[in-house]
Amino acid sequence: MEDVLDLYEEPYDAAYPCVCFDEKLCQLIGETRIPLPREAGKPLRYDYEYERNGTANLFIILEPAAGQRRVIVTQRRTKMDFADMMKLITDELYPDAIKIRIVMDNLNTHAPSSLYERFEPGEARRILRRLEFHYTPKHASWLNMAEIEISVLSGQCIDRRIGDTETLKREISAWEKKRNEKSAKVIWRFTNTDARVKLKRLYPS
Repeated sequence: MEDVLDLYEEPYDAAYPCVCFDEKLCQLIGETRIPLPREAGKPLRYDYEYERNGTANLFIILEPAAGQRRVIVTQRRTKMDFADMMKLITDELYPDAIKIRIVMDNLNTHAPSSLYERFEPGEARRILRRLEFHYTPKHASWLNMAEIEISVLSGQCIDRRIGDTETLKREISAWEKKRNEKSAKVIWRFTNTDARVKLKRLYPS
């Protein structure tokens, strides 16, 4: 816990960005009947029947200090997908960074070995040299700021029925662009000092 909180308290440094990473499962739900047109002062009204069109996975990549995020829509969240996201982070999102510190939970796919299963050993090692993994404690994934960003995404963008992957990608892309243009940041106030008081029972006595 203190390791993660230390990262959050550091001043912004583009050469050593702190990036929060998480996933979210999203159901694709289509309409069987066209919703009634929206009227002033009334919410959009849906029919109770709907069509299940499977699921999609959302990878959330958040740099809280810079107020920038990237959301990638995939079909699955396997080890291979995780490895592809790490390559995306190092080669496309932060090509000039010296070391990228990744905050994430202990999901079984979130391991260096995933990159060796996806890439040749030399390529896997090249990517991992530029990454530094910081795991949240078990049952404490709330320490990952990406979870807060997922909550915002859920409330502002995907809080309605979206029936297919392409529509989901368009809606999320528009939301992401608007948030990034504003450099919208997560306001984080929980520090190590707070933890040692509020979570005193968890420390050795």
